[in-house]
Amino acid sequence: MNHLKIILSLDAVKWFHDEMEVKAGDAIRFYARYGGSSPVHDGFSIGMTRDIPVIPSSTITRDNIVYFIEERDAWFFEGYDLHVDVDVKLDELTYSYEKA
Repeated sequence: MNHLKIILSLDAVKWFHDEMEVKAGDAIRFYARYGGSSPVHDGFSIGMTRDIPVIPSSTITRDNIVYFIEERDAWFFEGYDLHVDVDVKLDELTYSYEKA
């Protein structure tokens, strides 16, 4: 499996500070959620929650906040990098998947 990268835009980092009130030492997990659909897996969508890394497959740190994907969810992103941005009109996160 390719090493998955998480790419956060500056707007996304700001969104986490403003909307989730993250602070230094917090951690945010992206995971495969049953239901919905995504461009890479029908019947699954991406979820996001505040959590503690156990066996992270991929991590990125911004402003002393760790954003990560657990090994058990790596299958969902296999072959892709996760790009996290913000839809400024809706003020919500957007996710895109680019071939790694």
